[in-house]
Amino acid sequence: MRSIHVHPVKAFRSLPLREVAVERWGPAGDRRWMLIDDGGKVVTQRRHPRLALAAAGPLPGGGVVLSAPDRAPVTVPVPAPGATVPADVFGDKVEVVPAEDPAVHAWCSDYLGVSVRLVHLDDPAVRRPVDPAYALPGETVTFADGYPLLLTTTASLDRLNDLVGQGAHAHEGPLPMSRFRPNVVIEGTEAWAEDDWSRVTVGEVAFRVTKPSGRCVVTTTDQDTARRGREPLHTLARHRSVGGRLLFGVNLVPLSPGVLRVGDPLEVTA
Repeated sequence: MRSIHVHPVKAFRSLPLREVAVERWGPAGDRRWMLIDDGGKVVTQRRHPRLALAAAGPLPGGGVVLSAPDRAPVTVPVPAPGATVPADVFGDKVEVVPAEDPAVHAWCSDYLGVSVRLVHLDDPAVRRPVDPAYALPGETVTFADGYPLLLTTTASLDRLNDLVGQGAHAHEGPLPMSRFRPNVVIEGTEAWAEDDWSRVTVGEVAFRVTKPSGRCVVTTTDQDTARRGREPLHTLARHRSVGGRLLFGVNLVPLSPGVLRVGDPLEVTA
């Protein structure tokens, strides 16, 4: 395994780790926080690419420290158990707990220039089931787009960058893996080999591969500058379009708990 990444606040910068515990709903600390608008809908880089420049550092117990360019950091503890509010995560209705300090919501709203609230997922074991079209009974997920983990491979990125380099927007390449915001990056495979996997083991953790990942406009956002281009969606539309979805990477559901470590081997078991 080449690298591990978590996202303490959905849509904020990714955080590289050397190891991470995997829970039934995904990597520990991954996407347990998110922003919602006044209507309760999730706020992401799809509409606010500047979120790529905001960071969230994890604290013991699940809190986070938020930071962004030209802004003083703000510390956010996990809210005490209490009343929840409804949120909409791409059509999934999820009960969430708002951060307790109004100054936190003001910090986030001031940064984006729109009214938002920071909310926490208090109980990932029950709050949000995995898409029933692809789930087994009892499988749940945090505020990730739909599945507990996203896996990508360096070989597939290399091949994609070859294709980008042959296209109309070659000047935008090569693209870094950060565009795809994975949890796990694997090296040493063939390009697109992950398309054919149904079960894998990484180190001591077994996973079920649910489906390929359909990609959105977030992949066109430079995660270091928040500027947008045309790639990789232009090239994926030409070479990796299946059923109207532009594919890169695969979605995983853990079959067992354990710890992932950089350098762990991958074994394809089915």
